[in-house]
Amino acid sequence: MVTLTLLEPQQKTPLKQWCFENSAVIRIGRATDNHVVLTDSLVSRHHLEIRQVSSAKNGVSWQVISKGTNGTFLDGVLVIQSSLPNNSLLQLAQGGPILQFQVQEETAPNPNLPLPAIGGLQENLPLPVTSQRKSASSSPSCTHEGNSPGNLFCVHCGQPLSVQQTIRYYQVLRTLGQGGMGTTYLAWDAAGLIARHPQLLVLKQMNADMAKIAKAQELFDREAHTLKSLNHPGIPKYYDFFVDGGKKYLAMELVHGQDLEKRIYTAGPVIPQQAIAWMIQTCDILDYLHSQEPPLIHRDIKPANLMVRNANNQIVVLDFGAVKEIGTTPGTRIGAEGYCAPEQERGQPLTQSDLYAIGPTLIFLLTGENPFKFYRQKGRSFRFDVSKIPTVTPQLREIIERVTEPLPRDRYQTAKELAQALAKCH
Repeated sequence: MVTLTLLEPQQKTPLKQWCFENSAVIRIGRATDNHVVLTDSLVSRHHLEIRQVSSAKNGVSWQVISKGTNGTFLDGVLVIQSSLPNNSLLQLAQGGPILQFQVQEETAPNPNLPLPAIGGLQENLPLPVTSQRKSASSSPSCTHEGNSPGNLFCVHCGQPLSVQQTIRYYQVLRTLGQGGMGTTYLAWDAAGLIARHPQLLVLKQMNADMAKIAKAQELFDREAHTLKSLNHPGIPKYYDFFVDGGKKYLAMELVHGQDLEKRIYTAGPVIPQQAIAWMIQTCDILDYLHSQEPPLIHRDIKPANLMVRNANNQIVVLDFGAVKEIGTTPGTRIGAEGYCAPEQERGQPLTQSDLYAIGPTLIFLLTGENPFKFYRQKGRSFRFDVSKIPTVTPQLREIIERVTEPLPRDRYQTAKELAQALAKCH
């Protein structure tokens, strides 16, 4: 059996996997008629073929034949046609996607270990391709040497190098973060139960202390319920929600990227065109949320909750625990200082409250400073004063001032209207 694994470029962690049994030819490219379709602009429509070759001398071996305009690199070397060793890396164009090529003998599943059921339905789902199925308490049996200290997976066999614990059937590889509400883990769905291929995901665990607080329970449940009902490339995919050992867990898509807060603190302010482009994308996601029936208000738009995907520089909105439906009773004050609209401070958020947060977010992206620094008294109310920021044009200043008007009726009324105004700033 041949396994092709798409690797994340920096960490070389698996993103997606394809398995081929009894295939003599495997075609890879951007066109939909390929066996492996990679939608990357550097990849040609029919980029390469992997062919099985039989000879009396060498038995069965594999070859790669490159047909791509931007070339194919085998373990870093440009090739046109070459033999393909086991565990080698194929890169489709310089800076393009990386695939790990593996040839494996089939291992029979243990008949004594039942497959977990999802949603009450037990399906005949695929087993991990890199190893036999293991019980929850066992650790990976990989003993290969030569792995870099930061690696999550063995470069030879693809197995996790260290599993901290197994929760349900998810292998916890690393703790990503710990906050008041809970702990976030990087986990590995080795059996491919979610997407029918093994993949990394985020597993959020609610803290035991928080589980005793009704409001915290409500927010955690709300995030799971909201994500399950939504389908947009700018919103993390919902995978699973369950209780294990008395603790609640939410499994969701792992977004490879960096949030805007970390990005600006690390690399500094961005040029206006980039800040505007990101906020137009954020408006598109908000328009989707506000168009739900009833409309959904995010209530916590801020740089730390806006992630930029490494793959395409597109915004993903995170943290749906604070989402509220319009028409429900006034709730608890939720929102970050400096980004929170006045009516939301009073526990009465509207869709325009989400739009308000775009103003201070733009200020942060262009200055690298807390927007609260630019919040000053003007007449009877407090307003953002961006007149001294050199990168803010008069046109952009007008947008920031209008979107942060104290009264919701004086702001842009819809995310589409705000996006159109921003687009004219290019």
